Amino acid sequence: MSFDLNFIGILIGAIMASSVPLILAASGELITERSGVLNLGVEGMMIIGAISGFALMVITDNLFLAVIGSMISGLIISIIFGVLTQSLLTNHVATGLALTIFGIGMSAMIGKNFVGIPGKEFPLLFVNFKENIPFLGPILFGHSIILYFAFLLPFLTNYFLKKTKIGLIIRAVGDSPTSASNQGINVTLVRYSCILYGGAMCGLAGAYLSLIYTPQWIENMTGGRGWIALALVVFATWSPIKVLIGALIFGGITILQLHMQAVGLRIPVQLLSALPYIMTIIVLVVISRDSRKIKLNTPTSLGQIFYKEK
Repeated sequence: MSFDLNFIGILIGAIMASSVPLILAASGELITERSGVLNLGVEGMMIIGAISGFALMVITDNLFLAVIGSMISGLIISIIFGVLTQSLLTNHVATGLALTIFGIGMSAMIGKNFVGIPGKEFPLLFVNFKENIPFLGPILFGHSIILYFAFLLPFLTNYFLKKTKIGLIIRAVGDSPTSASNQGINVTLVRYSCILYGGAMCGLAGAYLSLIYTPQWIENMTGGRGWIALALVVFATWSPIKVLIGALIFGGITILQLHMQAVGLRIPVQLLSALPYIMTIIVLVVISRDSRKIKLNTPTSLGQIFYKEK
């Protein structure tokens, strides 16, 4: 029985690890969208973060610099999006799609010199507890600091948006930028700040993929996680806690399909690989069928261009 419990603990730990990139990227995008900005460039920022972190790890042999560099790279890409949508007033959807295409192409170009290079072992915390405590050990211990931060982030985000003055300002800007501007709030500055934060979190999500989860560079290694993160935000009705739940569902199905492949089930590999995305969307659609609640929680100005008349 102890073996079975320990195996279940290991399985839950693997599900948690799989969900981390989604939690980070979706939490960042949630803040961005709460300010009324729709950034579809999440996938592009994640993949740039992944290659930036891995390249810096190889060049500097310093994991801390690699993680910080990933966040900065995501932030820089998000600046491009911010300038285009907030200063030059381009369409949010078209600009975000272009950003993703740019990120995928740029990462492939930079990453061609890093293919096949092994990653560096990322330090894990409380490893002794993981090995000595059955069931709970693999769940609670032996993870990277980024995983612990990711699982704390939705609760911090929820508190930030509902209980702090800055959080309330962000929500006010997202619901009515004109009214917020009339109250003396600098709408453009608030939106820029949220865009940059979202970019940094997407960069960190990419760093987790290339430095910890799969410590190597693989072209297109984000595998559509950026799009799932975008879907999570909408179907979770902009609730950070529901984003966490949705990410765990995706992680669980991802690990399940890997086990299904390992035991040799006679199901096409392509279908098994698509299973996490299909099932996550289905589950999220089911739990978000309350259209009234979605309308109440949707930032009113989401995706709308704000122009302050002088």
